[in-house]
Amino acid sequence: MEPLVWSCLKALTPPDINVSFFDDRIETIPPDLHADAVALSVETYTAKRAYSLAAPFRQRGIPVIMGGFHATAMPEEVGQYADVVVTGDAEELWPQIVADLRAGSLQRFYRMQKLPDIKATVTDRSIYENKRYPHLSLVQYTRGCAHACNFCSIRASYGDTLRFRTVSNVIDEIKVSGKNHIFIVDDNILGDREHFKELLQALIPLKIHWSCQISLDVTEDDELLDLMQRSGCFNVLVGFESLSQENMAQMGKKWNLRQGPYSEQIKKLHDHGMLIYATFIFGYDHDTPEVFDQTVDFSLESGFFLANFNPLQPMPGTVLYDRLKKEDRLLYDSWWLDPNYQYGRAAFQPASMSPDELTEGCFKARTRFNTHANIFSRLRKNPTNRQSFYHSQIFILANLVSKREIGNKQFLKLG
Repeated sequence: MEPLVWSCLKALTPPDINVSFFDDRIETIPPDLHADAVALSVETYTAKRAYSLAAPFRQRGIPVIMGGFHATAMPEEVGQYADVVVTGDAEELWPQIVADLRAGSLQRFYRMQKLPDIKATVTDRSIYENKRYPHLSLVQYTRGCAHACNFCSIRASYGDTLRFRTVSNVIDEIKVSGKNHIFIVDDNILGDREHFKELLQALIPLKIHWSCQISLDVTEDDELLDLMQRSGCFNVLVGFESLSQENMAQMGKKWNLRQGPYSEQIKKLHDHGMLIYATFIFGYDHDTPEVFDQTVDFSLESGFFLANFNPLQPMPGTVLYDRLKKEDRLLYDSWWLDPNYQYGRAAFQPASMSPDELTEGCFKARTRFNTHANIFSRLRKNPTNRQSFYHSQIFILANLVSKREIGNKQFLKLG
């Protein structure tokens, strides 16, 4: 999908500066590219790839600037592979970086001193022209999350601070995108109910389809659910995480169950026409090898649109990572750089199963949920998944893509 960060930074770049944009996921970056500087946004999973892309430019004397969540969490490591490291949000730093580049005085580190105000954030979507992205546009309304799950790198970066763009700003961006299918990328769009209701009211006249990531406590507010349905919300990604109350307490997400059993909350979302993309994490201390089949059984019975079954991943900078490191349970010093680490493998020693059991259990759960038989069973059994021809199309296409990617990605080496 569109990497939203670059449309934000393009809007902050003076118009007399030539900008070329390449997306390594879908195109080849020209090896002989000429530039005054190269900027890369780095996530933990893509760190190794980013470092390998940066090396040839640095060898040719072209300075490389790296930012993103991984640069914020691991600035000293990133500094070994980049000439300039940007930590935190870049809105207030980018104009200075560009000015220093013009003057030939780039600094080694640019550090966010305070969280920038994003009320008037604008984007320049011209940067996406001629790129092979899905017919889906990404928009951000808020940054941050009010909850404190111990595995989450968002919380590690932003703390408990929530920031909002103006609703008019967001609506204008949706109109400019020209798309009628929008994914609002906020990590939890339910950060503030009154702000959320204001956005929902403004979305209704647009008559678009939109999806989001949201916490389960939305189900305690019938007015919100009605507004979501009226404004065109057709899909919500929800972190159920675990069926175990003990695990939920350990990860700091016990509030997930305060509205009653999952089944009641799922019914409320389905009754309001929303497809549910459910995510689960395996590997907390109360998980045993039986948890995989139990969770898949629950997911099939619930008729989820999509579901993902992930091994718990210790992300640098999180409370979880620090705890596992202190307990000497990490299997790699830096799994994201280790040449032996493969996508989908356990990166730590679970308490109640072996690392191999965690790895294989997650893969088998993904595979079982996404058999052709179970895909069409979920479509047939849950009327919400096939409430219209549009919904049925989205359901089938998304599930077939998910099924394909499970096999393509498992055990690939990072980078």
